Amino acid sequence: MDKILLALWPLFALITMGFVLRRTSLFSADFWPGAEKLNYFILFPALLINSLASAPLDNPKLLYLGSAIFCILAVSSLLVLLSKYLFKITIPRFGAYIQGITRFNTYLGLAIVADLFGKEGVAVAAVIMAILVPSCNVIAVLALSSGNKVSIKQLLLPIIKNPLIISCVIGILLNISPVGLPFGSEQLLKLLAAASLPLGLICIGGALQTATLRKEFKPIMVSTILRLLAMPLLAVLIAKLFSLPNLETVLLVIFFAIPTAPTAYILTRQLNGDSQLMAGIITLQTIIAVGTLPLVLSFVMH
Repeated sequence: MDKILLALWPLFALITMGFVLRRTSLFSADFWPGAEKLNYFILFPALLINSLASAPLDNPKLLYLGSAIFCILAVSSLLVLLSKYLFKITIPRFGAYIQGITRFNTYLGLAIVADLFGKEGVAVAAVIMAILVPSCNVIAVLALSSGNKVSIKQLLLPIIKNPLIISCVIGILLNISPVGLPFGSEQLLKLLAAASLPLGLICIGGALQTATLRKEFKPIMVSTILRLLAMPLLAVLIAKLFSLPNLETVLLVIFFAIPTAPTAYILTRQLNGDSQLMAGIITLQTIIAVGTLPLVLSFVMH
């Protein structure tokens, strides 16, 4: 437990720093969108490319890991879909709820893995992300567009244009090709990657919107409990079903025990979902995760 707390508190300290800095006059309002874009389009993709280029893609357990991920997403999505009909949830709110359950905060997830498991853990985590990122995007677009006719272009465009997915594809291609990372490019990617996670965590804090919590606290709290406690439990059960090794099991639980992605707010707004509800879910999950993550990780790592 002590090791987990020592690894987690600096990460949440950076998130808190971002929250405080956003509410001071130290940086202009224009700084934050620029910092988020720099990280999203350059620094974080560099980290993914560098990690996937050397990831153990020949590991036979990766097939079971991928199958476990799809099972978790399928079970959780079907349960949220069932709730939609049982409680007559509107499509804009349904899209927010399903993203709150299935999507994950990439920066926080990789920061935790890097602190606890180092380079080996990051390599496996990058593989998990290569599966999760496109899958969660497809689920989100379908949920926000349910009831409307969705063209192949509307479904695939957010995925094809996603820099995280593009970087995953590049990293995998470099891994399976004889080229690798030539001419010192690995060192360049390492330097870019080193700036990604601290900046990403600060930007998470800057994006939190506490004002939205007062409006719909009860449904937001339900979503938070399901995401931060029920989803990691489901991940543990399915990991055992597929007999995943200990490292893969812990990493899988981490990615289903962290808060939902801040970018879910942008997609929700673009597809006419309930963006205020989404903002509230993101904010409360991030706050409550300070307490739930150490408990979940302590349980799964012992």
